[in-house]
Amino acid sequence: MRSSWLLVLGATALLAGQAVASGHVVFAVGYALAGLALAHWLSPWQGGRSTTHAEVAGGPLAENGVVIYWRPGCVFCARLRARLGSLRRRATWVNIWQDPEAAAFVASVNDGNEVVPTVLIDGVPVTNPEPDRVREALAAR
Repeated sequence: MRSSWLLVLGATALLAGQAVASGHVVFAVGYALAGLALAHWLSPWQGGRSTTHAEVAGGPLAENGVVIYWRPGCVFCARLRARLGSLRRRATWVNIWQDPEAAAFVASVNDGNEVVPTVLIDGVPVTNPEPDRVREALAAR
């Protein structure tokens, strides 16, 4: 699942290539755009400023900032990111699929489950908060 974006990228290349080979350039462009968008959504590089849990833990961000623990392909994380708009750049994003310590932290505050988004607001973990609550915390910074 963590590398599903690579599968999507490969399938996109295959579909677009077959469409071009059969003379359907419009379909090839459509496949390419849809596939690339989906691959980006599933990729581990989306989000804002990214860091690791070790850099966040115990530092000033954990106590006075907004830290969002997320993973690629999470609909709730995408919803939060979209609803934050330009304020998302003020948050620190930690990808739990790239950082095992982050995944362990998220599980520790969610009864053993890796529930995302888990957001630290002023050092207090909140699971899947309403975007307006996170916007207010980011706007106050």
